[in-house]
Amino acid sequence: MSNFSVYFSLGLGHILNWAALDHLLFILSLTCVYVITDYKKLLWLVTAFTLGHSITLALATLHLIQVQMSWVEFLIPCTILAAAISNLMQTEQRYKYSVVAIFGLIHGLGFSNYLQSLLGAEGSLFTPLLAFNLGLELGQILVVSLVLIFTTIASHVFHWKQKTTVAVLSGITIGLVLPMIIERWP
Repeated sequence: MSNFSVYFSLGLGHILNWAALDHLLFILSLTCVYVITDYKKLLWLVTAFTLGHSITLALATLHLIQVQMSWVEFLIPCTILAAAISNLMQTEQRYKYSVVAIFGLIHGLGFSNYLQSLLGAEGSLFTPLLAFNLGLELGQILVVSLVLIFTTIASHVFHWKQKTTVAVLSGITIGLVLPMIIERWP
């Protein structure tokens, strides 16, 4: 297996993993306010998140920025809570790419320590970081697709209104993320 495929698999596994529940909840809270015909907007949102994630991941891996991890681990579920509450407060929510990219900056810092330990022996960081982030992007697109399939089924089969789907999924997200915030309080 090539180095590229190893890091690609690592990025894909980072998102498609129950241990990454916070990442999955963030993608869920972003996606649940959209319908399947909005897939292009969602692809751009996911890409904005990945770009933000990539920037801080690269900067931290290169030791150009250092932050206290306890704050990062606390802020990650706070971004999820903010997105979920925003879903409930607005009748027509459309996320701004800049907000999602900023949230991506925070999330990228959360994985940087682990990736730094893996990349320590690498001569060049560009290829492993690119491969990891491409795997992450594909994983996020798969999660977005699953959420859109679920919301489409909820709408067409169970006749849920979009507002109901958003309320249910955002409520579940809030219920799962509040304990994370309490546990991670710095």
